Amino acid sequence: MNTTVVDHIGIAVSSIEESLKFWEGTLGIKCSGVETVEDQKVKTAFLPIKESEIELLEATNPDSPIAKFIEKKGEGIHHLAIRVDNLEGVLAELKAKGIKLIDETPRRGAGGAKIAFVHPKATGGILLELSQR
Repeated sequence: MNTTVVDHIGIAVSSIEESLKFWEGTLGIKCSGVETVEDQKVKTAFLPIKESEIELLEATNPDSPIAKFIEKKGEGIHHLAIRVDNLEGVLAELKAKGIKLIDETPRRGAGGAKIAFVHPKATGGILLELSQR
């Protein structure tokens, strides 16, 4: 398995606009773009820091995973994403090792990335996203 870098840290927020006041206004980390991913019922904003990014996640629907996360746990870190070279190969390798996956095949994520999630039960409680750009 070839992991290359921490791709991003996903943070669930109630309002991207309000959150950017801190990230851009206070810390000076500029947003590189905002995108809505309809099939995931989420609006995202990326804030690059060298090779990695902070991803702000705002629900676009009350039944979205982000809305449910915030309702249950409040705003905060939602997931950690690691960039890989060959997502299909990594998923096959994890499946062969008996690792519990949320996604057995890649799906489309923000920024055109191919993504898949590993179940928190397999990672010690962390929702892990695998990302191929």
